[in-house]
Amino acid sequence: MMKWLERIHQMVWGPWTLVIFLGVGIYFTVKCHFFQIRGFLYWWSHTAGRILSGKASETGGQQESDHAGKGHGEAKKGISQFQSVCTALAATVGTGNIAGVATALTAGGPGALFWMWISALIGMITAYVETMLGIRYRYKDSEGHYVCGPFVYMERGLGIKGMGVLYSFLCLMCSLGMGSMVQANSAISTMEYTWQVPALAGGLVFTGILTLVICGGISRIGNVAEKLMPAASGIYIIFSLIVIFSCFDRIPAALASMVSSAFCPEAAAGGGAGYVVSRSIRYGISRGVFSNEAGLGTLAVLHGPVENTTPHEQGMWAMFEVFFDTVILCTLTALVILCMTDSAPETVPYQGAALAAWCFSGRLGLVGEYLVSGSMVVFAFATIMAWFYLGKQAAAYFVSRTGLGEYAGRKFAARVYPLLFLGAVFLGSEARLDVVWMLSDIWNGLMAFPNLTALLFLSREVTLPEGFRGGLGRRAAGGKTTP
Repeated sequence: MMKWLERIHQMVWGPWTLVIFLGVGIYFTVKCHFFQIRGFLYWWSHTAGRILSGKASETGGQQESDHAGKGHGEAKKGISQFQSVCTALAATVGTGNIAGVATALTAGGPGALFWMWISALIGMITAYVETMLGIRYRYKDSEGHYVCGPFVYMERGLGIKGMGVLYSFLCLMCSLGMGSMVQANSAISTMEYTWQVPALAGGLVFTGILTLVICGGISRIGNVAEKLMPAASGIYIIFSLIVIFSCFDRIPAALASMVSSAFCPEAAAGGGAGYVVSRSIRYGISRGVFSNEAGLGTLAVLHGPVENTTPHEQGMWAMFEVFFDTVILCTLTALVILCMTDSAPETVPYQGAALAAWCFSGRLGLVGEYLVSGSMVVFAFATIMAWFYLGKQAAAYFVSRTGLGEYAGRKFAARVYPLLFLGAVFLGSEARLDVVWMLSDIWNGLMAFPNLTALLFLSREVTLPEGFRGGLGRRAAGGKTTP
Protein backbone atom coordinates (compact mmCIF):
# COMPACT_ATOMS: atom_id res chain seq x y z
CA MET A 1 0.00 0.00 0.00
CA MET A 2 2.79 2.40 0.91
CA LYS A 3 4.33 1.88 -2.52
CA TRP A 4 1.15 3.04 -4.23
CA LEU A 5 0.71 5.92 -1.82
CA GLU A 6 4.26 7.08 -2.51
CA ARG A 7 3.56 7.10 -6.24
CA ILE A 8 0.37 9.10 -5.74
CA HIS A 9 2.23 11.46 -3.41
CA GLN A 10 4.90 12.05 -6.06
CA MET A 11 2.18 12.85 -8.58
CA VAL A 12 0.32 15.24 -6.28
CA TRP A 13 3.44 17.05 -5.02
CA GLY A 14 5.50 16.72 -8.19
CA PRO A 15 7.38 19.59 -9.89
CA TRP A 16 4.34 20.43 -12.00
CA THR A 17 2.34 21.15 -8.81
CA LEU A 18 4.94 23.68 -7.71
CA VAL A 19 4.79 25.25 -11.17
CA ILE A 20 1.00 25.66 -10.76
CA PHE A 21 1.46 27.29 -7.34
CA LEU A 22 4.05 29.67 -8.74
CA GLY A 23 2.08 30.30 -11.94
CA VAL A 24 -1.08 31.35 -10.13
CA GLY A 25 0.93 33.50 -7.72
CA ILE A 26 2.83 35.20 -10.53
CA TYR A 27 -0.44 35.84 -12.39
CA PHE A 28 -1.97 37.63 -9.41
CA THR A 29 1.32 39.40 -8.68
CA VAL A 30 1.19 40.98 -12.14
CA LYS A 31 -2.56 41.59 -11.97
CA CYS A 32 -2.19 43.33 -8.60
CA HIS A 33 0.80 45.37 -9.80
CA PHE A 34 3.25 43.69 -7.39
CA PHE A 35 1.21 44.88 -4.42
CA GLN A 36 3.10 42.68 -1.94
CA ILE A 37 6.32 44.54 -2.91
CA ARG A 38 5.26 48.01 -4.04
CA GLY A 39 2.65 48.24 -1.33
CA PHE A 40 4.84 46.91 1.50
CA LEU A 41 4.68 50.09 3.56
CA TYR A 42 0.94 50.34 2.97
CA TRP A 43 -0.05 46.82 4.04
CA TRP A 44 2.50 46.78 6.84
CA SER A 45 1.10 50.01 8.29
CA HIS A 46 -2.41 48.50 8.17
CA THR A 47 -1.39 45.25 9.86
CA ALA A 48 1.64 44.77 12.12
CA GLY A 49 2.37 48.50 12.07
CA ARG A 50 -0.95 49.19 13.79
CA ILE A 51 -0.14 46.75 16.57
CA LEU A 52 3.39 48.05 17.08
CA SER A 53 2.15 51.64 17.17
CA GLY A 54 -0.64 50.79 19.61
CA LYS A 55 -3.36 51.86 17.17
CA ALA A 56 -4.76 48.41 16.55
CA SER A 57 -8.49 48.18 16.87
CA GLU A 58 -10.21 45.17 18.32
CA THR A 59 -12.94 45.24 15.73
CA GLY A 60 -11.19 46.24 12.54
CA GLY A 61 -12.73 48.34 9.83
CA GLN A 62 -16.24 49.04 8.71
CA GLN A 63 -18.03 45.88 7.66
CA GLU A 64 -17.89 45.60 3.89
CA SER A 65 -19.58 42.34 3.09
CA ASP A 66 -21.94 40.05 4.93
CA HIS A 67 -24.18 38.86 2.12
CA ALA A 68 -26.53 36.81 4.23
CA GLY A 69 -25.66 38.37 7.52
CA LYS A 70 -28.30 41.07 7.69
CA GLY A 71 -30.70 40.49 10.46
CA HIS A 72 -28.11 38.77 12.60
CA GLY A 73 -25.87 41.73 13.22
CA GLU A 74 -26.87 41.91 16.85
CA ALA A 75 -25.48 38.49 17.69
CA LYS A 76 -21.73 38.82 17.66
CA LYS A 77 -20.46 35.29 17.48
CA GLY A 78 -17.16 36.04 15.78
CA ILE A 79 -13.75 37.05 17.04
CA SER A 80 -11.57 40.15 16.94
CA GLN A 81 -9.17 40.89 14.14
CA PHE A 82 -6.08 40.23 16.26
CA GLN A 83 -7.53 36.93 17.46
CA SER A 84 -8.12 35.83 13.87
CA VAL A 85 -4.54 36.69 12.97
CA CYS A 86 -3.21 34.66 15.90
CA THR A 87 -5.50 31.75 15.03
CA ALA A 88 -4.32 31.83 11.41
CA LEU A 89 -0.71 31.97 12.58
CA ALA A 90 -1.44 29.03 14.87
CA ALA A 91 -2.37 26.98 11.80
CA THR A 92 0.62 28.05 9.71
CA VAL A 93 3.35 28.34 12.35
CA GLY A 94 4.17 24.76 13.29
CA THR A 95 6.64 21.96 12.97
CA GLY A 96 7.38 23.09 9.41
CA ASN A 97 9.12 26.19 10.78
CA ILE A 98 11.64 24.01 12.63
CA ALA A 99 11.76 20.43 11.33
CA GLY A 100 10.62 21.42 7.83
CA VAL A 101 13.30 24.08 7.42
CA ALA A 102 16.01 21.72 8.68
CA THR A 103 14.87 19.08 6.19
CA ALA A 104 14.88 21.58 3.33
CA LEU A 105 18.45 22.69 4.13
CA THR A 106 19.88 19.18 4.42
CA ALA A 107 18.12 17.95 1.26
CA GLY A 108 18.32 21.08 -0.89
CA GLY A 109 21.36 22.90 0.49
CA PRO A 110 21.59 26.48 1.78
CA GLY A 111 19.93 27.73 -1.42
CA ALA A 112 16.63 26.24 -0.29
CA LEU A 113 16.22 29.27 1.99
CA PHE A 114 16.36 31.63 -1.00
CA TRP A 115 13.60 29.69 -2.74
CA MET A 116 11.54 29.66 0.43
CA TRP A 117 11.69 33.45 0.26
CA ILE A 118 10.54 33.36 -3.38
CA SER A 119 7.73 30.99 -2.40
CA ALA A 120 6.64 33.38 0.36
CA LEU A 121 6.88 36.46 -1.86
CA ILE A 122 4.61 34.91 -4.46
CA GLY A 123 2.42 33.17 -1.88
CA MET A 124 1.67 36.46 -0.13
CA ILE A 125 -0.48 37.68 -2.99
CA THR A 126 -2.22 34.30 -3.28
CA ALA A 127 -3.06 34.50 0.43
CA TYR A 128 -4.39 38.03 -0.09
CA VAL A 129 -6.64 36.92 -2.94
CA GLU A 130 -8.13 33.83 -1.27
CA THR A 131 -8.75 35.62 2.02
CA MET A 132 -10.25 38.67 0.32
CA LEU A 133 -12.63 36.46 -1.68
CA GLY A 134 -13.48 34.47 1.45
CA ILE A 135 -14.58 37.58 3.35
CA ARG A 136 -16.39 38.96 0.31
CA TYR A 137 -18.56 35.87 -0.11
CA ARG A 138 -19.00 34.86 3.53
CA TYR A 139 -22.44 34.75 5.09
CA LYS A 140 -24.13 33.97 8.40
CA ASP A 141 -26.07 30.81 9.04
CA SER A 142 -29.41 30.68 10.82
CA GLU A 143 -27.67 30.82 14.22
CA GLY A 144 -25.64 33.91 13.36
CA HIS A 145 -22.29 32.16 12.85
CA TYR A 146 -20.09 33.10 9.90
CA VAL A 147 -19.61 30.53 7.14
CA CYS A 148 -16.49 31.33 5.16
CA GLY A 149 -13.88 29.59 3.06
CA PRO A 150 -13.10 28.34 -0.43
CA PHE A 151 -16.21 26.13 -0.43
CA VAL A 152 -18.30 29.30 -0.04
CA TYR A 153 -16.78 31.25 -2.93
CA MET A 154 -16.82 28.08 -5.05
CA GLU A 155 -20.56 27.72 -4.48
CA ARG A 156 -21.62 31.38 -4.38
CA GLY A 157 -19.01 32.91 -6.66
CA LEU A 158 -18.58 30.20 -9.29
CA GLY A 159 -21.94 28.54 -8.77
CA ILE A 160 -20.30 25.11 -8.58
CA LYS A 161 -21.51 23.45 -5.39
CA GLY A 162 -19.81 20.16 -6.25
CA MET A 163 -16.40 21.83 -6.19
CA GLY A 164 -17.14 23.22 -2.74
CA VAL A 165 -18.22 19.78 -1.52
CA LEU A 166 -15.00 18.25 -2.83
CA TYR A 167 -12.88 20.90 -1.15
CA SER A 168 -14.72 20.57 2.17
CA PHE A 169 -14.24 16.78 2.11
CA LEU A 170 -10.49 17.12 1.51
CA CYS A 171 -10.24 19.75 4.25
CA LEU A 172 -12.19 17.51 6.65
CA MET A 173 -9.90 14.54 5.99
CA CYS A 174 -6.83 16.74 6.41
CA SER A 175 -8.07 17.92 9.79
CA LEU A 176 -8.39 14.31 10.98
CA GLY A 177 -4.93 13.46 9.69
CA MET A 178 -2.38 16.23 9.19
CA GLY A 179 -4.18 18.64 11.51
CA SER A 180 -4.63 16.25 14.44
CA MET A 181 -2.95 12.83 14.35
CA VAL A 182 0.31 13.89 12.73
CA GLN A 183 0.73 17.01 14.85
CA ALA A 184 -0.11 15.17 18.09
CA ASN A 185 2.35 12.41 17.22
CA SER A 186 5.09 14.97 16.64
CA ALA A 187 4.39 16.74 19.94
CA ILE A 188 4.09 13.61 22.08
CA SER A 189 7.18 12.02 20.51
CA THR A 190 9.14 15.19 21.30
CA MET A 191 7.93 15.15 24.91
CA GLU A 192 8.81 11.49 25.26
CA TYR A 193 12.32 11.95 23.84
CA THR A 194 13.22 15.19 25.66
CA TRP A 195 11.49 14.87 29.02
CA GLN A 196 10.83 11.08 29.14
CA VAL A 197 7.07 11.63 29.36
CA PRO A 198 5.27 8.30 28.69
CA ALA A 199 3.32 8.44 25.43
CA LEU A 200 0.06 7.38 27.09
CA ALA A 201 0.31 10.01 29.84
CA GLY A 202 1.36 12.70 27.36
CA GLY A 203 -1.51 11.80 25.04
CA LEU A 204 -4.08 11.98 27.84
CA VAL A 205 -2.84 15.35 29.10
CA PHE A 206 -2.53 16.75 25.57
CA THR A 207 -6.03 15.62 24.62
CA GLY A 208 -7.49 16.85 27.92
CA ILE A 209 -6.08 20.37 27.56
CA LEU A 210 -7.25 20.50 23.95
CA THR A 211 -10.75 19.47 25.04
CA LEU A 212 -10.93 22.39 27.46
CA VAL A 213 -9.98 24.79 24.66
CA ILE A 214 -12.20 23.58 21.84
CA CYS A 215 -15.31 23.14 24.00
CA GLY A 216 -15.45 26.94 24.17
CA GLY A 217 -15.78 27.25 20.40
CA ILE A 218 -14.07 29.82 18.19
CA SER A 219 -14.19 32.48 20.93
CA ARG A 220 -12.03 30.42 23.30
CA ILE A 221 -9.77 29.27 20.47
CA GLY A 222 -9.24 32.93 19.55
CA ASN A 223 -8.58 33.89 23.18
CA VAL A 224 -5.99 31.14 23.64
CA ALA A 225 -4.36 31.87 20.28
CA GLU A 226 -3.94 35.58 20.99
CA LYS A 227 -2.07 34.76 24.21
CA LEU A 228 -0.15 31.69 23.09
CA MET A 229 1.17 32.68 19.67
CA PRO A 230 2.72 36.09 20.48
CA ALA A 231 4.45 34.66 23.57
CA ALA A 232 5.70 31.47 21.88
CA SER A 233 6.82 33.26 18.71
CA GLY A 234 8.50 36.04 20.71
CA ILE A 235 10.50 33.59 22.83
CA TYR A 236 11.59 31.65 19.75
CA ILE A 237 12.65 34.83 17.94
CA ILE A 238 14.67 36.13 20.91
CA PHE A 239 16.62 32.90 21.43
CA SER A 240 17.17 32.49 17.68
CA LEU A 241 18.67 35.98 17.51
CA ILE A 242 20.91 35.21 20.50
CA VAL A 243 22.35 32.18 18.69
CA ILE A 244 22.72 34.02 15.37
CA PHE A 245 24.46 37.06 16.84
CA SER A 246 26.69 34.87 18.98
CA CYS A 247 28.30 33.72 15.73
CA PHE A 248 27.96 37.05 13.93
CA ASP A 249 31.14 36.49 11.90
CA ARG A 250 29.56 33.49 10.13
CA ILE A 251 26.49 35.35 8.86
CA PRO A 252 28.12 36.74 5.66
CA ALA A 253 29.35 33.26 4.70
CA ALA A 254 25.89 31.80 5.39
CA LEU A 255 24.19 34.39 3.17
CA ALA A 256 26.80 33.92 0.44
CA SER A 257 26.32 30.15 0.45
CA MET A 258 22.58 30.65 0.27
CA VAL A 259 22.83 32.75 -2.89
CA SER A 260 25.48 30.62 -4.60
CA SER A 261 23.63 27.37 -3.84
CA ALA A 262 20.26 28.71 -4.95
CA PHE A 263 21.15 28.61 -8.64
CA CYS A 264 23.20 25.42 -8.75
CA PRO A 265 21.22 22.57 -10.35
CA GLU A 266 22.89 19.87 -8.25
CA ALA A 267 20.36 17.22 -9.19
CA ALA A 268 17.30 17.03 -11.37
CA ALA A 269 14.04 16.66 -9.56
CA GLY A 270 12.54 14.61 -12.39
CA GLY A 271 8.86 13.77 -12.37
CA GLY A 272 6.33 12.80 -15.01
CA ALA A 273 5.91 16.41 -16.17
CA GLY A 274 9.53 16.45 -17.29
CA TYR A 275 10.58 19.62 -15.51
CA VAL A 276 14.24 19.88 -14.58
CA VAL A 277 14.49 21.68 -11.28
CA SER A 278 17.37 21.88 -8.85
CA ARG A 279 16.99 20.34 -5.41
CA SER A 280 17.25 23.81 -3.87
CA ILE A 281 14.28 25.06 -5.84
CA ARG A 282 12.21 21.93 -5.26
CA TYR A 283 12.75 21.68 -1.52
CA GLY A 284 12.71 25.43 -0.91
CA ILE A 285 9.41 26.08 -2.66
CA SER A 286 7.66 22.91 -1.44
CA ARG A 287 8.66 23.54 2.19
CA GLY A 288 7.63 27.17 1.85
CA VAL A 289 4.16 26.14 0.67
CA PHE A 290 3.94 23.49 3.39
CA SER A 291 4.83 26.06 6.05
CA ASN A 292 2.69 29.07 5.11
CA GLU A 293 -0.19 27.21 3.37
CA ALA A 294 -0.73 30.02 0.85
CA GLY A 295 -2.82 28.64 -1.99
CA LEU A 296 -4.46 25.86 0.03
CA GLY A 297 -7.40 28.08 1.04
CA THR A 298 -7.13 27.47 4.78
CA LEU A 299 -6.43 31.13 5.55
CA ALA A 300 -9.79 32.07 4.02
CA VAL A 301 -11.56 29.80 6.54
CA LEU A 302 -9.59 31.05 9.54
CA HIS A 303 -10.26 34.72 8.79
CA GLY A 304 -13.98 34.07 8.37
CA PRO A 305 -15.26 34.75 11.91
CA VAL A 306 -13.75 38.24 12.23
CA GLU A 307 -16.31 40.88 13.19
CA ASN A 308 -16.53 44.27 11.46
CA THR A 309 -13.81 44.03 8.85
CA THR A 310 -13.35 44.36 5.09
CA PRO A 311 -12.14 41.88 2.47
CA HIS A 312 -9.10 44.04 1.73
CA GLU A 313 -8.18 44.43 5.38
CA GLN A 314 -8.23 40.69 6.06
CA GLY A 315 -6.41 40.03 2.81
CA MET A 316 -3.55 42.25 3.96
CA TRP A 317 -3.43 40.42 7.30
CA ALA A 318 -3.12 37.14 5.39
CA MET A 319 -0.15 38.62 3.51
CA PHE A 320 1.47 39.54 6.80
CA GLU A 321 0.96 36.00 8.14
CA VAL A 322 2.77 34.44 5.18
CA PHE A 323 5.55 37.02 5.57
CA PHE A 324 5.91 36.36 9.31
CA ASP A 325 5.74 32.59 8.97
CA THR A 326 8.29 32.15 6.20
CA VAL A 327 10.40 35.29 5.84
CA ILE A 328 10.86 35.78 9.59
CA LEU A 329 10.47 32.50 11.49
CA CYS A 330 11.76 30.11 8.82
CA THR A 331 14.67 32.45 8.08
CA LEU A 332 15.68 32.56 11.75
CA THR A 333 15.69 28.76 11.96
CA ALA A 334 17.69 28.51 8.74
CA LEU A 335 20.29 31.07 9.83
CA VAL A 336 20.76 29.31 13.16
CA ILE A 337 21.42 26.02 11.33
CA LEU A 338 23.67 27.55 8.66
CA CYS A 339 25.73 29.55 11.16
CA MET A 340 26.18 26.63 13.53
CA THR A 341 27.11 24.15 10.77
CA ASP A 342 29.36 26.50 8.77
CA SER A 343 26.78 26.46 5.92
CA ALA A 344 27.07 22.68 5.54
CA PRO A 345 24.09 21.17 7.40
CA GLU A 346 24.38 17.93 5.42
CA THR A 347 27.67 17.15 7.20
CA VAL A 348 26.01 16.96 10.63
CA PRO A 349 24.69 13.48 11.59
CA TYR A 350 21.24 14.83 12.45
CA GLN A 351 18.10 15.66 10.49
CA GLY A 352 14.84 17.52 11.02
CA ALA A 353 14.06 18.73 14.53
CA ALA A 354 17.12 16.90 15.91
CA LEU A 355 19.38 19.03 13.71
CA ALA A 356 17.73 22.23 14.94
CA ALA A 357 18.01 21.09 18.56
CA TRP A 358 21.71 20.27 18.07
CA CYS A 359 22.36 23.75 16.63
CA PHE A 360 20.56 25.57 19.44
CA SER A 361 22.20 23.46 22.14
CA GLY A 362 25.60 24.23 20.62
CA ARG A 363 25.25 27.80 21.94
CA LEU A 364 22.62 27.53 24.66
CA GLY A 365 23.35 24.08 26.07
CA LEU A 366 20.44 22.14 27.54
CA VAL A 367 18.32 25.30 27.37
CA GLY A 368 18.64 25.25 23.60
CA GLU A 369 17.47 21.66 23.34
CA TYR A 370 14.53 22.37 25.63
CA LEU A 371 13.72 25.49 23.61
CA VAL A 372 13.37 23.57 20.36
CA SER A 373 11.39 20.77 22.00
CA GLY A 374 9.12 23.22 23.81
CA SER A 375 8.56 25.21 20.62
CA MET A 376 7.67 22.03 18.72
CA VAL A 377 5.09 21.08 21.35
CA VAL A 378 3.54 24.55 21.62
CA PHE A 379 3.44 25.12 17.86
CA ALA A 380 1.95 21.65 17.32
CA PHE A 381 -0.76 22.30 19.93
CA ALA A 382 -1.58 25.65 18.32
CA THR A 383 -1.79 24.02 14.90
CA ILE A 384 -4.15 21.32 16.21
CA MET A 385 -6.32 23.98 17.83
CA ALA A 386 -6.65 25.96 14.60
CA TRP A 387 -7.21 22.85 12.49
CA PHE A 388 -10.11 21.88 14.74
CA TYR A 389 -11.92 25.03 13.64
CA LEU A 390 -10.97 24.40 10.00
CA GLY A 391 -12.29 20.85 10.13
CA LYS A 392 -15.45 21.84 11.98
CA GLN A 393 -16.34 24.41 9.33
CA ALA A 394 -15.61 21.92 6.55
CA ALA A 395 -17.63 19.19 8.29
CA ALA A 396 -20.68 21.43 8.69
CA TYR A 397 -20.57 22.47 5.05
CA PHE A 398 -19.94 18.94 3.72
CA VAL A 399 -22.80 17.32 5.64
CA SER A 400 -25.23 20.15 4.89
CA ARG A 401 -24.52 19.99 1.13
CA THR A 402 -24.87 16.21 0.82
CA GLY A 403 -28.65 16.38 1.11
CA LEU A 404 -29.05 16.40 4.89
CA GLY A 405 -29.54 20.16 5.26
CA GLU A 406 -27.99 22.95 7.31
CA TYR A 407 -29.42 21.74 10.63
CA ALA A 408 -27.87 18.29 10.25
CA GLY A 409 -24.57 19.86 9.23
CA ARG A 410 -24.47 22.06 12.34
CA LYS A 411 -25.34 19.16 14.64
CA PHE A 412 -22.71 16.88 13.09
CA ALA A 413 -20.07 19.60 13.44
CA ALA A 414 -21.10 20.35 17.04
CA ARG A 415 -21.54 16.82 18.40
CA VAL A 416 -19.89 14.17 16.20
CA TYR A 417 -16.90 15.95 14.71
CA PRO A 418 -15.32 17.00 18.07
CA LEU A 419 -15.36 13.35 19.19
CA LEU A 420 -13.74 12.23 15.94
CA PHE A 421 -11.13 14.96 16.18
CA LEU A 422 -10.22 14.31 19.83
CA GLY A 423 -10.09 10.58 19.11
CA ALA A 424 -7.69 11.26 16.23
CA VAL A 425 -5.49 13.41 18.49
CA PHE A 426 -5.26 10.69 21.14
CA LEU A 427 -4.71 7.95 18.56
CA GLY A 428 -1.96 10.04 16.99
CA SER A 429 -0.05 10.08 20.26
CA GLU A 430 0.00 6.28 20.39
CA ALA A 431 0.29 4.98 16.84
CA ARG A 432 2.82 4.92 14.02
CA LEU A 433 1.53 7.21 11.33
CA ASP A 434 3.44 6.47 8.13
CA VAL A 435 0.27 5.75 6.14
CA VAL A 436 -1.73 8.53 7.83
CA TRP A 437 1.02 11.08 7.15
CA MET A 438 1.21 10.07 3.48
CA LEU A 439 -2.57 10.19 3.02
CA SER A 440 -2.82 13.53 4.82
CA ASP A 441 -0.12 15.08 2.70
CA ILE A 442 -1.91 13.86 -0.43
CA TRP A 443 -5.21 15.36 0.74
CA ASN A 444 -3.38 18.55 1.68
CA GLY A 445 -1.95 18.85 -1.82
CA LEU A 446 -5.24 18.01 -3.51
CA MET A 447 -6.92 20.90 -1.65
CA ALA A 448 -4.87 23.31 -3.71
CA PHE A 449 -6.24 22.30 -7.12
CA PRO A 450 -9.91 23.28 -6.70
CA ASN A 451 -8.88 26.33 -4.68
CA LEU A 452 -6.37 27.69 -7.21
CA THR A 453 -8.84 26.96 -10.02
CA ALA A 454 -11.54 28.95 -8.24
CA LEU A 455 -9.15 31.86 -7.66
CA LEU A 456 -8.34 32.07 -11.36
CA PHE A 457 -12.00 32.03 -12.43
CA LEU A 458 -12.85 34.68 -9.81
CA SER A 459 -9.86 36.87 -10.67
CA ARG A 460 -12.14 39.65 -11.95
CA GLU A 461 -13.41 40.07 -8.38
CA VAL A 462 -9.91 40.82 -7.08
CA THR A 463 -9.26 44.47 -6.23
CA LEU A 464 -6.76 46.38 -4.14
CA PRO A 465 -7.49 48.64 -1.14
CA GLU A 466 -8.96 51.99 -2.09
CA GLY A 467 -6.26 53.91 -0.25
CA PHE A 468 -3.40 52.30 -2.15
CA ARG A 469 -2.29 54.47 -5.04
CA GLY A 470 -1.22 52.66 -8.16
CA GLY A 471 -3.89 49.98 -7.79
CA LEU A 472 -6.07 48.34 -10.42
CA GLY A 473 -7.41 51.48 -12.00
CA ARG A 474 -10.90 52.92 -11.90
CA ARG A 475 -12.52 49.60 -11.05
CA ALA A 476 -10.41 49.17 -7.91
CA ALA A 477 -10.95 52.75 -6.86
CA GLY A 478 -14.66 52.20 -7.13
CA GLY A 479 -14.48 49.87 -4.14
CA LYS A 480 -16.73 47.10 -5.44
CA THR A 481 -18.12 45.37 -2.37
CA THR A 482 -20.48 42.70 -3.65
CA PRO A 483 -20.12 40.11 -6.40
